[in-house]
Amino acid sequence: MAPYIMTSHQNTEKVHYICQTYVETKAAGDGQPNLKIDKQFQYSTASQAQDRAEREARSEGCVGADAYMVSEDLTSGEVGSPNFLVRLGNVPDFEAS
Repeated sequence: MAPYIMTSHQNTEKVHYICQTYVETKAAGDGQPNLKIDKQFQYSTASQAQDRAEREARSEGCVGADAYMVSEDLTSGEVGSPNFLVRLGNVPDFEAS
């Protein structure tokens, strides 16, 4: 009888918590302002990302902020769609593909 060998399964997924801020830029032609990503911050917890988004959304020049989490498959490098924790102010529409 062959010995039973226990193998440990390494975690192949990493969760990233992101705060992303937006500013408005002037558009050419139609005059409608466009949103542009301004800053991105990465945190180790969801609450840290959400707290930063709330602070940034109140800061001068910032028109909106998102806090979200994404999962990264460490074996393939693929990143999943964002799971929004909070969306504040003027933020772009998001359509999952």
